[in-house]
This record gives sequence, C-alpha cells and structure tokens, in this order.
Amino acid sequence: MKNIIPILGAATLLMASCQGGTAKKTQAKIDSTIVANAAVTTDSVQCYQYIKNRDTATLSLKTLDNKLTGTLGYKLYEKDKNAGTVAGIIKGDTIIANYTFQSEGKTSVREVAFLKKGNQLTEGFGDVQEVNGETKFKDLSKLKFDGSMTFEKIDCK
Repeated sequence: MKNIIPILGAATLLMASCQGGTAKKTQAKIDSTIVANAAVTTDSVQCYQYIKNRDTATLSLKTLDNKLTGTLGYKLYEKDKNAGTVAGIIKGDTIIANYTFQSEGKTSVREVAFLKKGNQLTEGFGDVQEVNGETKFKDLSKLKFDGSMTFEKIDCK
C-alpha cells in the first residue's frame, strides 16, 4: 500500500505534464490562426499620386474589408484647388466613393470611381446627374477608365 501512493502520484504528474503539452500546442495553433485571420481583416493605408505637367492630385485610402475612407485633393493648373474626404466601397477591382470637398468656399459632394490595376488607380469618368444636391454618375456600368488620370502608388507621408 505504501508503494501505491507514490506510483499514483507519479502517474498523476505524468498525465498532467502530457496534458500541458497538448494544451500548449492547441493554444499555439489558436494563436497562429488568430494572427493569420487578423492579417486579412486589419485595416491598411495606401497612398497614390497623380502628376502630369502642372496638374497634381493625391489620394490616401484606409481600407477595412470592402469599405474605405480617406482623403483626396486636386491641384489642377488654372483651376481652383479642392480637397476633402472620400468614403465608399470596393467592388472587385473598382472603388466607388463619395468625395466631399471644399472648393470656392462651398462644400460639395460628387461620386468618384477608380479602377485598380497593379500599383495604379485610374479615375473613371462618365455622364453625371444631380441627386439630392450631390453629383452622381448616371450609369456606373458606362464609366470610362481611359487612363487620362492615373494615380501611382507612393509611400505615405
């Protein structure tokens, strides 16, 4: 009987140590899964710039899943500059957003669209109409991404 108690104690310790190893492996697997999934859904900021002759424009986008927010500004030669915020969605390789900006002391809202190709965003243009005080595209399927205004990806400042 005296020998059984130390044997049971040793067996209990042995079983506890085996369980601890399994628990540690399971926790490590859970931790790595959380990290892998977090990489997919974390938000990221990307910056773009358009420069042609005396015209410039900058775009900064923060994305989370398929939604985005950011800033957009245009400095077009011999035109009033305007700057503001964008908020919208990503549909495949296309961004559709509302651009709320200040120009000539007035706040305006117009819909903007960009097509992503590699490290570039090409702004889309098409027929527009006013809807509830905002400028909207008449038909998103008829937008033209002709490359007349292509933003190159740059390092964010």
